[in-house]
Amino acid sequence: MTPLTPLRNITCQQYLTQNHYIMKPLSKDEAEFPLAYVMVIHKDFDTFERLFRAIYMPQNVYCVHVDEKATSAFKDSVGRLLSCFANAFLASKRESVVYAGISRLQADLNCLQDLIGSEVPWKYTINTCGQDFPLKTNREIVQYIKGFKGKNITPGVLPPPHIIRRTRYMHLEQKYQLFSFMLWTWIRKMSPPHNLTIYFGSSYVALTREFANFVLQDQRAIDLLGWSKDTYSPDEHFWVTLNRIPGMQNLISILHKSVVEIKL
Repeated sequence: MTPLTPLRNITCQQYLTQNHYIMKPLSKDEAEFPLAYVMVIHKDFDTFERLFRAIYMPQNVYCVHVDEKATSAFKDSVGRLLSCFANAFLASKRESVVYAGISRLQADLNCLQDLIGSEVPWKYTINTCGQDFPLKTNREIVQYIKGFKGKNITPGVLPPPHIIRRTRYMHLEQKYQLFSFMLWTWIRKMSPPHNLTIYFGSSYVALTREFANFVLQDQRAIDLLGWSKDTYSPDEHFWVTLNRIPGMQNLISILHKSVVEIKL
């Protein structure tokens, strides 16, 4: 694999040219279906740089959340890279992320809030981590997502027995200077708010803009987030549980219609 030309002692334009960044949409379909990426990272700048280069398209928009615990050198490198792109930015609020803790989900939500305020009219948002790498081109991703016809991609099932403990008992983030972890307790939690049925699935999802608005504004979503703060790996139940609310697809359609009417 050919190494990328580093962004040191060269201009942004030279960097973009030498690394063959795509600077205009490659098809009408892609131009009319911009995506929003949430990228949560904490180490290995070279790996992140390759991922960003692989998924970058000028019609998309990118929010990058850098772990508060990351080194200053890493933060500076990411900031320097993103400064070359008008459609990429650092999350306005940064979390000190604990693996399997609420802070991991909150990092996604911080970026989601920023992306809702973006002027880019994105259709779906996709979340990634720094060690991901795409198997499809942007056009293939767009075509795949379009096949869901406005539905979210949040695979999940009712939690199997060995998973139920994650939301039945309290789990607390423990943060120390040199390490962090989730503390398992035997303190039983209250039932989920609004009589929600908890589902378990992937923490990596593709969400419509209308659903993103729902997640950030609807009281059920807000209360579920609060209830999830002392659960284990809440990002694996939060998205899919909200998406499985009865009538969600009809609600999203109503929200979409309201947004269109406001724009008109």
